[in-house]
Amino acid sequence: MKKLVLAMLLVFGFHLTTYSQDKISRPEVGDILMVNAPNGTYYNHVYFPKLNFLVKRGKIANYKSVHNTMVIVKDVTDKNGNLYITLSPKDGSKFFDYVSKVNANYYKSIASGELSTINSEYNKTKKQGDIALLKIE
Repeated sequence: MKKLVLAMLLVFGFHLTTYSQDKISRPEVGDILMVNAPNGTYYNHVYFPKLNFLVKRGKIANYKSVHNTMVIVKDVTDKNGNLYITLSPKDGSKFFDYVSKVNANYYKSIASGELSTINSEYNKTKKQGDIALLKIE
C-alpha cells in the first residue's frame, strides 16, 4: 500500500512539473524582445558581427552596447526545423552604428538567455496602440 501511494505521488509530482514549465510560443512579426548579455564572451545564437569586424569599423571590441537593447521581430522564417528571426532595434538606430538587422535562432537564443521575451500583455496592447507598463518575463 505504501509503495502504491509513493508511486502515485511521484507520478502526480512529475505531472505537475511538466505542466508548470513555461512553453515558448512562436514569435510574430512586431513582437518585442530584449537582448541580454551572453553567458560567455560571444553570442552563440544571435548572429552579431564578430569582434574583429567591429575593430575594423573603428568600434570597441565588445558587445556591451547591445546589452539590454529592445528589439523588434521583423521577419520569422523556418529552416530545417529551426526557427530564425530577423531583429532590428526598437528605437530605429543601428547595432554598432552600421548593422540595421541581425538574425537569431529563436528557440536556442531564448533557452540560452541571450534573448528574453517581453510580457505578452504588453505586446497585445502595443499592437492596439495603447500605452502599457513594460514588464520583463
